Amino acid sequence: MISVSVPGRVNLIGDHTDYTGGLVLPMPLDQYTTITGTTTDEPMWHLRSADEYLPVTIALPVIDPSVVEPRWGHYVAGVLSELHLLGQRVSGFRGTVTTTLPIGAGLSSSAALEIAVARIALGDTSHNLSETDLALLCQRAEHRASGVPCGIMDQLCIASGKPGSATLIDCHALSVTHIVIPEDLEVIVQFISQRTLLGSEYADRVADCHEIEMLIGPLRLATENDLGQINNPRLHRRARHVVSENQRVRDFAQAIIAKDYGSAGEFMQQSHWSLAKDYETSNEIMDQAVQQLLTDPTVLGARITGGGFGGCIVGLRRRKNS
Repeated sequence: MISVSVPGRVNLIGDHTDYTGGLVLPMPLDQYTTITGTTTDEPMWHLRSADEYLPVTIALPVIDPSVVEPRWGHYVAGVLSELHLLGQRVSGFRGTVTTTLPIGAGLSSSAALEIAVARIALGDTSHNLSETDLALLCQRAEHRASGVPCGIMDQLCIASGKPGSATLIDCHALSVTHIVIPEDLEVIVQFISQRTLLGSEYADRVADCHEIEMLIGPLRLATENDLGQINNPRLHRRARHVVSENQRVRDFAQAIIAKDYGSAGEFMQQSHWSLAKDYETSNEIMDQAVQQLLTDPTVLGARITGGGFGGCIVGLRRRKNS
């Protein structure tokens, strides 16, 4: 019997910066997706999920993941297809998928499934693939599975993250720095609502950023002074968010290291309102949830997290015994 458990992730700060090679600061959660089963001699993958009505049956090798049904099987097939393109031999498998991650909450349940599938499929050869290469493979699989042009944050955090630490990722250099979350701080994650319109709206934001970069060059290198070159009001707001959010990631990380918790909380709140007003990925329900969480005097800061349009909020709080 084989069993692999992979955590989800929550992003403390740095949203909608990864697909322009910017900075992000996610951390792995103590909620997991687990695949349990056995290898088989037949060239097939059979998976049942406790959260999905229909099982997935996938013939190997996978050429076109998009034809697999039901839809959750796209993520499994995408990974198996990418392994085939690498020339990796994949054995048959029969098993079950369980998860303690809420689906559609912005906590990377799909990326956790992808990483778990890859580790099962690679088996004893998994050490031959670096954490970065594993993340890139699963990112490609996600693009093919969902059609959403996601950045590298989710897969790289899940592949390389450490419990109790945030993962500072430079999404251009693909470098990772682990930042320990002090014991007197607690990270709060609250599921508020299912995400809506994520695919099309997310792709629209990616397209906006590409258009901006045609005007001013790489957003990861841009400064506030560069924003004056952008005359389109919508694109100006989008660029202002990305530029300011990259700086907030730097400032938040330094504040955590210095234990300047008041500043860290303020950066989180600035991030939320930048996402709400400039990037327009929040909504009234999420804004109200953030404001409600901030009524707790022990909460230092809170923000929407993930792709937006619903999902979860994340907060930072002093532990009550501290």
